[in-house]
Amino acid sequence: MPPLRADWAFFLDIDGTLLDIEQRPEAVRVEPRELELVSALHRAAGGALALASGRPLAGIDVLFHPLKLPIAGQHGAERRDARGERHRHRFPVKLLQRAANPVRQFAAANQGLIFEDKGASVALHYRLAPQLAAAAEAVVREAAQSAGGALQMQPGKMVFELKPAGCDKGSAIEEFMRDAPFAGRTPVFLGDDVTDEHGFRVVNRLNGHSVKIGGGPTAARWRLAGPEQARAWLGEWLKTYG
Repeated sequence: MPPLRADWAFFLDIDGTLLDIEQRPEAVRVEPRELELVSALHRAAGGALALASGRPLAGIDVLFHPLKLPIAGQHGAERRDARGERHRHRFPVKLLQRAANPVRQFAAANQGLIFEDKGASVALHYRLAPQLAAAAEAVVREAAQSAGGALQMQPGKMVFELKPAGCDKGSAIEEFMRDAPFAGRTPVFLGDDVTDEHGFRVVNRLNGHSVKIGGGPTAARWRLAGPEQARAWLGEWLKTYG
C-alpha cells in the first residue's frame, strides 16, 4: 500500500468497500463504529471526503444519518458538493422509464429477482437467483439498446443497471477535484466492483491512489482483501493524521 500522506482526498464506495454486501440492498446497515470512522476521516481530511456509490443520494443520507457528506450517487448521475449544493445530470426521464418497463416486468415474473428504481437509473439484482444471470443481462442490455445510445447497461456484482450514458464515478471524481476542499489534494479512491473502474482510471491519471477491494481484474494499483481490511487501513491514516 502507498505511504500515508496528509494531503489525501478520499473517495469511498459503500457496498463491498466500506460495508459488507448483503443479500438485499435495503438490508445494509451502518454500525456506529463505521459511522464514526467516516465522520472522523471527513473532519481530519478537512472535508475532502466523498462517498461514491450506485445508491441514490437520498438513500445514502439515510444510511449515514446524521452526516451530510459530499456524495456522488447513482454512479455520478447526482452529486452533492462540499458546499451542500446538489448537481444532477440531465437525463431523459420518460425514456428511462419506458426502457425500464420490460426489466420491471421480467423481475416481477421471476422469483428472486429484485427491481430497484433509483430515480435516475434502475437496477436488476439477481443475487438471490444467480441462475438467471444471463437472462437478466440480456433483458437489461436490450433495454439499453432500445434507447438509441441515451442509456447504457452497467454490470456490477450480481446486478445489472440501466443508467444515463456518460455518468460514472470517474467523471464525478473529476468534478469534485476541481473545487475546494478536494482541489490540490491527492485523490484516493477505494472500490470493489467493475462500476468503480472508471474511478480507478481517473485517479490513476491524476497521480492518485486507486485501491481495489477484493479479487478480480482491475485498473487499480493497490489492493485490499475486503471491507474489514479497508476500514483498518483508513483507520491507520486516521491514527496518523486525525
